[in-house]
Amino acid sequence: MSLADPAITILLPIYSIPQLQHTPLQCVFHTSQTPHQQTPPRKPESSPTSKPAAPQTPLLPLDLALLHSFPVTDGWNSFIGAIRTRTSLSPVTRELAICRVAVINGALFEWEQHAPLLTEGGLSDEALKVVGDAQADLSGDLAQRTLSREQRAVVKYTDAMTKTVTVPEEVFGELKGCFSDREVVEITATVAAYNCVSRFLVALDVGEKNH
Repeated sequence: MSLADPAITILLPIYSIPQLQHTPLQCVFHTSQTPHQQTPPRKPESSPTSKPAAPQTPLLPLDLALLHSFPVTDGWNSFIGAIRTRTSLSPVTRELAICRVAVINGALFEWEQHAPLLTEGGLSDEALKVVGDAQADLSGDLAQRTLSREQRAVVKYTDAMTKTVTVPEEVFGELKGCFSDREVVEITATVAAYNCVSRFLVALDVGEKNH
């Protein structure tokens, strides 16, 4: 299923991934104007000191799918932008939650976008294998050796929220023992937000990654 349908160019800021945050990007939609009605683009005046325009970052399949609805895109950018850039969570804590949601929900596109950020944050290859295994024993020796107490608490909490929605008291207590009230709220919001993202990706097979 593909939702990309090129037509004319418009500008809209996209916040769905770090590389695209706060950057005006080209997006596509149909117009009712006929070619002779459209005003030709005006070429900017150049000077010997003017710099060449920076190359534009291409839109991801997720962005192209969202842009079929401007109101949805606008709300998505605001909410996901806050989750990605305005919480007090460390990058590793945030990306642990996001990546674990992707694994459980089978959102490979989401995993491929975010797993490298865990590596950048210092997680070892062994730790990444634990996070990437939906059936991993989070109380087992490998998880104990490769993930910190705080990291295991985030993964267990994410699993509970994503798999059963309700969270056992023991799992919540473990998270609460590692993080402040604000951080618990922000972790919860991150897990909830990226359950939304992953379900959108999988349902529409965005990026053709979920066959």
